[in-house]
Amino acid sequence: MKTSSNKLSEARVVALTDIQTLRKSARKNIEHGAVTKGYGADRKEVVRLLNEALATELVCVLRYKRHYFMAKGINSDSVKAEFLAHANEEMVHADRLAKRITELGGEPNFSPDGLSERSHAEYVEGDTLNAMITEDLIAERIAIESYREMILYLAENDPTTQNLLKEILAMEEEHADDLASLMTKMSA
Repeated sequence: MKTSSNKLSEARVVALTDIQTLRKSARKNIEHGAVTKGYGADRKEVVRLLNEALATELVCVLRYKRHYFMAKGINSDSVKAEFLAHANEEMVHADRLAKRITELGGEPNFSPDGLSERSHAEYVEGDTLNAMITEDLIAERIAIESYREMILYLAENDPTTQNLLKEILAMEEEHADDLASLMTKMSA
């Protein structure tokens, strides 16, 4: 009698490449680094998407930094701290995306020319603390949807990039939650 566990194991049986073939294959196209023949995604398209995500993160860093320096008012200290923390975390995301782009044989696009056009999120300054929080929350929501779509697009074709995007997505969701909480506190 087969259990559901055995059925699952049988469904996932994959023919493994023999050692000699793996070794021979690894010696081909070594200039591609981590991208082997088993890489299933469209590498150029993934690099393009990652460069858009990189631009989004850089625009978010700039917006959060501006908000950090421009935040004023009786409630601004805790909000400023949140802005600065988010700016620093977005820069870590940008660095991780740039690293992955290079691992895929691409070039991270840090050029300020066209940065806002490549970014999914907009750079909106906001003239009040509430407006700043609102604009940052909108940008986080855009990033969340963008990362979800990229994760779905990759499917099982690039698990390393997919895992990176899932980690960044989780942080973006946390940022959105933080900002929503700040909005609630500001309106109370």
